[in-house]
Amino acid sequence: MDAKWVVELLYWRDVKTSGVVFGASLSLLLSLTLCSIVSVSSYIGLALLSVTICFRIYKGILQAIQKSDEGHPFKLYLDQDVALSEGTVHKYSDCVLARFNTTVTELRRLFLVEDLVDSLKFAVLMWILTYVGALFNGLTLFILGLVGMFSCPIVYEKYKVQIDHYVGMASKQVKDIIATVQSKVPGLTRVKAE
Repeated sequence: MDAKWVVELLYWRDVKTSGVVFGASLSLLLSLTLCSIVSVSSYIGLALLSVTICFRIYKGILQAIQKSDEGHPFKLYLDQDVALSEGTVHKYSDCVLARFNTTVTELRRLFLVEDLVDSLKFAVLMWILTYVGALFNGLTLFILGLVGMFSCPIVYEKYKVQIDHYVGMASKQVKDIIATVQSKVPGLTRVKAE
């Protein structure tokens, strides 16, 4: 799964594939709001197992009636190698480790107030997230994120000029407000490292 495929999926270039992925993901998340993850996993496993067992029995009956010797209907999939190579595991674990180390370093910098302005921004973000957490649980945020991932890119693609115009206006106003606050409150201006 590469980045180009994900972009194609989120921009709905292939409507059928995007619809299936979006529908299946949304169905999974909505079912997790109603049942536990153990129940949902069990139901999905039972559904897949029911389909494969029925297909295997159907093909067995067809082979018996037609007196053919086609073999196991899932032979192609049973012969495929599904094991992960050590190189692949090392590659992805190295990426995860690098991101983890970067995150820990950044959190240390924020919590130990290396830069007052960045730590105050982080504090405001945490304060806002307390309100978000009071309104939504994590699963609801995942659902909203999924719907946003599949709808925002296509909306932005259609209305790019208007959105860029209003985002530019808002960004300028936010920069002006930050500059005003930093000039009026002592200690909030950034100190340039020498």
